[in-house]
Amino acid sequence: MFTSVLMIEKPLTSVDVEFVTTLHGAERVSFIVLMQPRGDQADVLLRAIDDVAMGELKEARREGEEPEGKAARMPAEQALEHSLQALRDAGCEAVGQVVEDHPLNKMKAVVDESDADEVIVLTAPHYVEEFFHRDWASRARHKVGVPVLKLFAHSAEEE
Repeated sequence: MFTSVLMIEKPLTSVDVEFVTTLHGAERVSFIVLMQPRGDQADVLLRAIDDVAMGELKEARREGEEPEGKAARMPAEQALEHSLQALRDAGCEAVGQVVEDHPLNKMKAVVDESDADEVIVLTAPHYVEEFFHRDWASRARHKVGVPVLKLFAHSAEEE
């Protein structure tokens, strides 16, 4: 069985689930999902700049309204549970956890403990962070020791 560590920022959509579960054809895949809630790891200003760069001015204004820190824990747990169930419903094994402190260290530990075959970072575009190679995928490539694939998540509106 192929093991993928999947890092997400929001609940998986049905399009996301289909995408990640079919990456390896008919091979069975087991997922270890790491849910990164919004908080100190994501800078509000950088997110707002990304929103402006993508022409999403309404989103840029709402960045300050997003729950962060401890207030983001409950929505993150709900997003994780939704995502795990969606992966299981698609016929995959799936376990996971919310990761708040040192997510790259946790990702490395999970890869090592599970003998994972790859890491998939499923994220919205973060142009500023990507430009400076500060996005999760760029940083993980130097840390985890397995292939890292960056995919762009779909919004629920795209379904």
